Amino acid sequence: MKLAIWNVELSRAGPGLLARDIASGKDAQVLAVLHVLATLDADILLLTGVDYDRELIAAELLSDRLAVLGADSPHRFALRPNTGWQVGLDLDGDGQLGGPGDAQGWGQFSGQGGMLLLSRLPIDPGVTDHSAFLWRDLPGALLPPAMSAEAKAVQRLSSTGHWQVPVLLSDGKILTLLAWHATPPVFDGPEDRNGRRNHDETAFWLALLERRLPGLAPPEGPFVLLGTANLDPEDGEGRRDAVDALLASPQLQDPAPRAPFAPPPDRGQKGDAALDTAVFPQTGGLRVELLLPSAGVTVLSSGVMRAPQGTPEAAALSAASRHFPVWAVIDPAG
Repeated sequence: MKLAIWNVELSRAGPGLLARDIASGKDAQVLAVLHVLATLDADILLLTGVDYDRELIAAELLSDRLAVLGADSPHRFALRPNTGWQVGLDLDGDGQLGGPGDAQGWGQFSGQGGMLLLSRLPIDPGVTDHSAFLWRDLPGALLPPAMSAEAKAVQRLSSTGHWQVPVLLSDGKILTLLAWHATPPVFDGPEDRNGRRNHDETAFWLALLERRLPGLAPPEGPFVLLGTANLDPEDGEGRRDAVDALLASPQLQDPAPRAPFAPPPDRGQKGDAALDTAVFPQTGGLRVELLLPSAGVTVLSSGVMRAPQGTPEAAALSAASRHFPVWAVIDPAG
């Protein structure tokens, strides 16, 4: 079974525009994304950075286009993300209400840059959505010191979402996906609000797996934790304690997927450039996506999808997103 996580950056400036662009059949980025997804050919695929609409019109259009390309994923799942979900408070302290920074998660409109799960395997209805979990309720939460009591009472931890999604395997057993998309730990001021929240969005999974969240339980069987952590364990800005602890957890394994055609580490960065899952103009390559199976799962192979320069696949990857798909072939039974 092949699983993958990819931040496709399929976000537009307003609601409905992504569905319009997919339906047109002419949008260059959409066509590039479709080319990559057809080549990737994953059985279970988590896409981050995809605009959400209530009827899942964009998701259905994307899935239909993939089916035409021979990469059918008949099961689709998405929930309303916290992005753009206004709370009626001046959360960013700019003296105004209703801006992108006053939403549960930064967003110019409700649903901007959500998550989408595409699967060839049925999705069990017993999904647990942790996206309403309040930031203040996380044990040891790194709340900004100046955060008001009113903000603490409503501010959710998830900037986009935290999902616990059971997928039905062919033998009748369940593989659970733990999916999330954290805020980047930048674009704030000395209060480091985004850095604190980014840390805690990852720390949530540690608390769940260690049963430190009253009323919430981790999966009983095999699982895979995957998503856009938006924090490189070794390089770039951010608070790395939580991601370091996650990678060191005995309940998880890090297959350390590597890109076969990664650039040499000549940007002065720390770590292995072959592990980079995104390349940004300001920082260069960073490992900001993670795919971590539980300890009992057998990982048969894994990688970061890149391609030699001058090939159609390399051109499609470049046109699609600054991020690269991360994949792993696993045997959930061990």
